[in-house]
Amino acid sequence: MTSLTQASHNSFANTRWSVVMQQAANETDDDRGALAELAQRFWYPVYAYVRRCGHAPDIAQDITRSFVRQLTDRFGAHEQRPAPGHFRRFLLCELNDFLAGDWRASIPRTDTGHLVPPADLEDRNQRDNAGASSPEAAYQRSFAMEVLERALNKLKAEARQAGHREMFDALQPYLSQEPVAGEYELISQRLHMRPMALAIALKRLRQRLRELAGRELADTVASPEDLAAEQAALLCVLRNPPQRQ
Repeated sequence: MTSLTQASHNSFANTRWSVVMQQAANETDDDRGALAELAQRFWYPVYAYVRRCGHAPDIAQDITRSFVRQLTDRFGAHEQRPAPGHFRRFLLCELNDFLAGDWRASIPRTDTGHLVPPADLEDRNQRDNAGASSPEAAYQRSFAMEVLERALNKLKAEARQAGHREMFDALQPYLSQEPVAGEYELISQRLHMRPMALAIALKRLRQRLRELAGRELADTVASPEDLAAEQAALLCVLRNPPQRQ
């Protein structure tokens, strides 16, 4: 994820986190929209953190929903201001503060229906964080996996729109690993493509995935320098998955 590190500061003026920072500084009444979108986009790492703290799936989901709701409501009411930095750190700090307080009182008796969690939270958590050493480790990995998942979904949509869905499905397993000897030949026969053409297509898909992941991550920072730091941090997390116990 290095494609956006040379972007100008001006290109970060309208990222979601930049909007939050600017509107908070100006004390406008529109700042909760950008923050709410970011918080709901990263529902998964919050859930993963709460689960690793020991809460059951249904309770973790209620806590996550209540946290996201309270975060956006408090921010919209100007009871808090985000410190300079990036959204990933801000979200975790706010979550720790929330859990240290009387979070039980903030969970409504009935679901208002305004916030709908993703349907696959527990499945993803079991897949990604079974060996997580701590709640923070689960949070950091889940944040990185959410960025990657959103980028991958956009890449898949682009392939479908371009009429290359079959090729994408065949090459998706190799976006993060090299094919073993003979696999290119088998795939090329199935797709009626030359192995060299297939190798070029895979290289382009990997490059595009890095670009899309960079764009997703750029929405959580306010400068190219912060983006470069976030790219390095999350790449390190992805390269060092937790070991299953």
